Amino acid sequence: MTTVQTVAIGSIGAVGMALARRLCAGIDGLELVAVSARDTASARRRLASLGGRIRLVAASELANHAEIVVECAPASLFREIAEPAVSAGRTLVPISVGALLDNMDLVDQAATSGARIQVPSGAILGLDAIKAAAEGHIQRVRMITRKPPGGLLGAPYLEQQGIDLGCVDSPRCVFKGTAAQGARGFPANVNVAAAVGLAGIGAERTELEIWADPDIDRNIHNLLVESDSAVLELRIENIPSPENPRSGRIVALSILATLKGLVSPLRVGT
Repeated sequence: MTTVQTVAIGSIGAVGMALARRLCAGIDGLELVAVSARDTASARRRLASLGGRIRLVAASELANHAEIVVECAPASLFREIAEPAVSAGRTLVPISVGALLDNMDLVDQAATSGARIQVPSGAILGLDAIKAAAEGHIQRVRMITRKPPGGLLGAPYLEQQGIDLGCVDSPRCVFKGTAAQGARGFPANVNVAAAVGLAGIGAERTELEIWADPDIDRNIHNLLVESDSAVLELRIENIPSPENPRSGRIVALSILATLKGLVSPLRVGT
């Protein structure tokens, strides 16, 4: 008999809802039992379309209902979802990896509570190779992200710097710094850079450029890793989610693959 792991999702926006649909369609070893949402009326309508008995609970209560808690919420809600999950010894799958950088005390707490924090690859590739290279010596990690201007709207960094993307008619570099700085300034846009930092030499040493490019219709990431074991040059073009252009369609699929890896008898990659 297959052992079933219960799953809770906070919350069910574009990524969370796509994941919820796949789980409700049936995945061996996984059962969606609870979700959270800021707009409860909208959430109830969405849940009705899924069928089944899925509870709508407060974000802080997700860990009371499931063994695996998937965080798909705005970064501002990260700790409200993550801390109870870690404290209860659950498996936490966070999408707001940039927010994790500012809450690394949860990693220490997980070591005590028995919790597990499993960061999915999300919209980036090559994390396995970067982790392997980090077992040796990495000299440099550089990432260049290009997005259509609409995919960067609302970023705190742009508002703080008074950068208006409404009049961008040619590719423009809007940020240059570290992945840690970029994750804080663009919390909904470059969680991939935070994931690369965690896999490699740290977000503070990972170089990052962000470009607003009106000539593209995809989110493009170019990554260079120079190490004593390999030189990695990686490129990925993610098709934006129609519901949320700041995120790629592959993000929900990456989380789904991560969840399957938690219950599958065969696991490919580190």
